Amino acid sequence: MSCKRSHTTEIACVACEELGDLGAGKEGWLVENPNLLCALDTHSLALANRSLILVTGWDDGPRLEIRPDLSPIESESITALEWLVFDEIRVIAVGTSCGYFSLYSLDGQLVHRQMVYPGRILKIRVRGTKKDLTRHTSSSEEISIVIPGNMLQEWFQETHSQFWDEKPNKRDSKALENTFKRLPYQLWNVNKYGLCADAAITGIMPSPLMEIQSSQPYYCAVTIGEDAVISAYRLSENRNKSLVGAILSKVVPATFSTIASFSKMIWRSEQASTKKLEAKPQSFAKASPLTCLRDHPRKGEKLTLSPSGTLAAITDSLGRILLLDTQALVVVRLWKGYRDASCFFMEMLVKRDNAGASSSYYEPSKSDYCLCLAIHAPWKGIIEVWQMRTGPRLLTIQCARGSKLLQPTYRFGSSLDSPYVPLELFLLNGDSGQLSVLNRSLH
Repeated sequence: MSCKRSHTTEIACVACEELGDLGAGKEGWLVENPNLLCALDTHSLALANRSLILVTGWDDGPRLEIRPDLSPIESESITALEWLVFDEIRVIAVGTSCGYFSLYSLDGQLVHRQMVYPGRILKIRVRGTKKDLTRHTSSSEEISIVIPGNMLQEWFQETHSQFWDEKPNKRDSKALENTFKRLPYQLWNVNKYGLCADAAITGIMPSPLMEIQSSQPYYCAVTIGEDAVISAYRLSENRNKSLVGAILSKVVPATFSTIASFSKMIWRSEQASTKKLEAKPQSFAKASPLTCLRDHPRKGEKLTLSPSGTLAAITDSLGRILLLDTQALVVVRLWKGYRDASCFFMEMLVKRDNAGASSSYYEPSKSDYCLCLAIHAPWKGIIEVWQMRTGPRLLTIQCARGSKLLQPTYRFGSSLDSPYVPLELFLLNGDSGQLSVLNRSLH
């Protein structure tokens, strides 16, 4: 009698009494509450509702509760949550409905707070690629903040160990906001094809053929929304403002759409000014529309980028998933029948033809893994793993109702000499609190 193969491995149980403050105990609490946010690090899970953040680890250690100082007059609430990991330093990034971007240390201290844009921050993305000498590719690391309609992004090219120098001693939120060094930024208007619901800067693109070639970089931005399922723009820098090797991306609800870039002044150890900074109107840098896909009544809903930024998985309101080549700006694959699906890119050991692969001491390298797309279809109760770009379906994994797919955040400044860590996915069962990892190998 053959035993059933399992494609997940249980690693921890995160169930605890404190989760009751976030709604745990009710069936489906993890997925049915639209205001409940989750962010995963390699050994910690952060969850948040509208006013409370809970951080719990894999062990029985103490849990951390953070209650940000939110404005009751504006009915301000937590709307975005993510980990930022710099070597051994970890902080929690928080976005709010009033457009504030804040960072908290693991002792609950407020590290930075700034108004990014007067609108609801939807998402904070972290993505990075390492330098590959064999493919002549450079490294880039970025943080993206997303709010419906508007976008900003920051690229990091080094580890900024002086990050903590900005932490003030005072606890008053008004005073804190004035002591933090404000980040200068750039805006791009991307409302040509209508208001966008999500957006991402996919990377650097070449200059237009009919324009004078220059050292100024151009960036490609992909947006999704109600009027256009997919839109693409070429973004150019304002010569009077420097990215200084960084961009921080956001999408905002407004009557127009914009994309903004921050410099990395937050990471410098300069003394913060106590003088209140006045908000001044921001001029737009050039954003040239490239293409769009209109297919009424279809609406773009979620956007997921591959690690290199060359592929994007987009879900729409008709239960379809589009795989977009962000360099050629063409849809290269389409899946149907996946209503309310969520997608994540991951890496798997599909073939192990290497002579040393059979050895127990063999450590797989990056070339041993292939890029895959995991699709969680909650209405079907399954997770499917498809090989990119046009490969077959490799796995179908049954999952319990009330489960959620999570991916650990990118770790800034990780050494190239350390063993390669592939893109992994974790499955959290909200009803049992069981956390499992999807196995890297089919075998």
